[in-house]
Amino acid sequence: MAAAAGGRRAKAPRGAAARRRQLRAGAPGAEGRPRAAAGRPVDEEVSSDSEPESPSLGRRRREAAEEEVDETPQEKKLRLAKLYLEQLRQQEEERAAEEEDEEGTQPADLIGDRLKEDVLEQKGRLQRRVAEDVQPPDPASIRVLRGHQLPITCLVISPDDKFIFSASKDGALIKCKWEVESGKRLCVVPGGKKGTEEQHMGHASQVLCMAISSDGKYLATGDRNKLIMIWDAATCKRLNIFTGHRDAVSGLSFRKGTHQLYSASHDRCVKVWDVAENAYVETLFGHQDVITGLDSLSRESCVTAGGRDGTVRLWKIPEESQLVFCGHQGSIDCIQLINEEHMVSGADDGSVALWGLSKKKPLALARQAHGLQDTQGLQDTQGLQQPYWISAVAALCNTDLLATGSHSGSVKLWKCGEGFRKLDPLWDIPLVGFVNSLAFSAAGSFLVAGLGQEHRLGRWWRIKEAKNSICIIPLKQKASAPRPEGPAGS
Repeated sequence: MAAAAGGRRAKAPRGAAARRRQLRAGAPGAEGRPRAAAGRPVDEEVSSDSEPESPSLGRRRREAAEEEVDETPQEKKLRLAKLYLEQLRQQEEERAAEEEDEEGTQPADLIGDRLKEDVLEQKGRLQRRVAEDVQPPDPASIRVLRGHQLPITCLVISPDDKFIFSASKDGALIKCKWEVESGKRLCVVPGGKKGTEEQHMGHASQVLCMAISSDGKYLATGDRNKLIMIWDAATCKRLNIFTGHRDAVSGLSFRKGTHQLYSASHDRCVKVWDVAENAYVETLFGHQDVITGLDSLSRESCVTAGGRDGTVRLWKIPEESQLVFCGHQGSIDCIQLINEEHMVSGADDGSVALWGLSKKKPLALARQAHGLQDTQGLQDTQGLQQPYWISAVAALCNTDLLATGSHSGSVKLWKCGEGFRKLDPLWDIPLVGFVNSLAFSAAGSFLVAGLGQEHRLGRWWRIKEAKNSICIIPLKQKASAPRPEGPAGS
C-alpha cells in the first residue's frame, strides 16, 4: 500500500472537518459570504481567509427535506433506482440506434452491460480497450484555430464536446469559447494590465489553468496573480473571484458530478471550494515544492504533481490524509487520472509514468518518451543531449489510450497494457511548438492540443517557427468486432 502521510492542515476557528460536515448537512455557518437564495450577487469575492455565515444553504436544505417528508428512505431508493434504469435504457437505445447495430439486441442486455460497466467504473477498474483500433491521424485533417497572441497555457472541452475553452500567457481568456464544428470564436474575454483586476472583467496576468464542471455550468480559471475566477460557461460572464492562495494558481479541477472545486498553487497547498455555495471549505498542506498540476474524478479526492519535490500525491479529503508516490527523477510537471485507481504523469526528465493508487512506485515507466534533444548553444548545458521535457499528458477516461506532449515536434499516442503495467507507443502526430495542454473529447472522437512558442511555466526556450494556436486532431477508429471490457488490475 502506498505510504500514507497525515497532511498538515490550515487552522480555522471552527475546524475544516466541521465546515465540510456543515456544507453537506446544510447547517448554517459554512464558509462563504451571505447571499440570497434566488439572487446571489454577481462577481462576489470569496476569500479563504474569511468565514462569514451562509443561512440560505440551511434554509434550502430544510425546504427540500419538508418536500420529501412523506417518502420513506426505502421508497426514495426504489424511485431513484427506477429513474436511473429508465435513463440508462433511453441512453443505450439512442446509442444503439445511432450505431445502427440493433441486430436482435434487447434493451435488457444493453442495460445489463451498462450496469456492469458502471460498477467497474466506480471501483476504478474499468479499462475499455480502444487504443489498438485508433487509426494513424492524417496531418492534413488537423484543424488549426488562431486567436491568442501569446502561448496557449491551458484548455478544456465542454462535457458535450461542442465547445473548447482556452487561455494563454496574454491573460486573454479566450476563454475564447470556440465552437468545435465551425471553429468560430463565440466569446473572447481579453486580458488586462497588472493592477486592473477590480475594473477589468478578465485576468490581468498569465492564466495557468482552467477547469469546467461536469454539468458544463461553471468554468474556473487560475492565474499567476493568485486569483481564481468563476465564470458562467454559457455566457462567459464572470460570477465570482476566489482569493486565498499566496502564489500562482497552477491547477484546478471540479469533482465529477458536483460543484466542489479543488485548486493547487505554487504556494504548495491545495484548497477546496464549493462553487455553487460560493464558499471556501479547507486547505491542505504536504508538498515541499510548487504544485504544477492537479486532477480529480468522482471520488472526494484529488491527485497533484509536486514539481521538484519529486512526489505525486493523492489527497483523501474526508479522511484528512494523503498518499505519497515517488518514481520520477526530475520535476513532475503534469498529471491526469485515467480512472479512479490509475493515473499518468510526466516530468522534465523525459519520463512518462503509469501509477496504481495501491502502489507507491510506478506500474510502468517510459524513459526518454519523446527522445533526446541536442542542447548545444543553450545556456549552462555544455552541448549535452537531454531528454525532451514532458509538458502535457492526457488520458481518455476509463480506456487504455493516452497522449503526451513536449516540444519534440510531435504529440505521441500510447496504449496502456493489461492492468496498466505496460506503456506502448502507437503514433506520432507532427505538431511544432511547445505542447502546453492536451485534452481528449468525452467520446474520444478528437484530441485537442494547445501550442505555444514557449513552455507554459517559463521562457527557457523559444521556438520561433511555432504558432500560438489550438489544434483539433480527429481520431478515427478501425472497424472491428467489439471486445469485452475487462477490469484493470493493479
